[in-house]
Amino acid sequence: MNAQTFVTPSGETMVVLSEADYLKLIAAAEEAVDAAAVRQFKEQLAKGEEEMLPAAMADRMLAGESPVRVWREHRGLTAHDLAALAGTSQPYLSQIENGKREGGIETMKKLASALGVTIDDIV
Repeated sequence: MNAQTFVTPSGETMVVLSEADYLKLIAAAEEAVDAAAVRQFKEQLAKGEEEMLPAAMADRMLAGESPVRVWREHRGLTAHDLAALAGTSQPYLSQIENGKREGGIETMKKLASALGVTIDDIV
């Protein structure tokens, strides 16, 4: 890296870089942020605070399937079991999973808790 420095009339030191060197610095900074995020995820995974999401689950949700249903099935729960765990009715859960009703915030919190996920994972 070839940098030039100069001092402004106010006494501030300035650095001049080629555009190529500047772009390399930006890329390195972005890589450092990404590496830190990966380290944090791995630490959370090791503590059991995160889990890996199988590609098939992600594909189903990206295709528009209900995240509640996808997580419920991933956890091996029946709709009846999840409704009981969340303290809601099975018909209401079915309507949420089929997109006929939006679950209220309290219901969605209870469903997320019963599934062992955050509310962000199911809305």
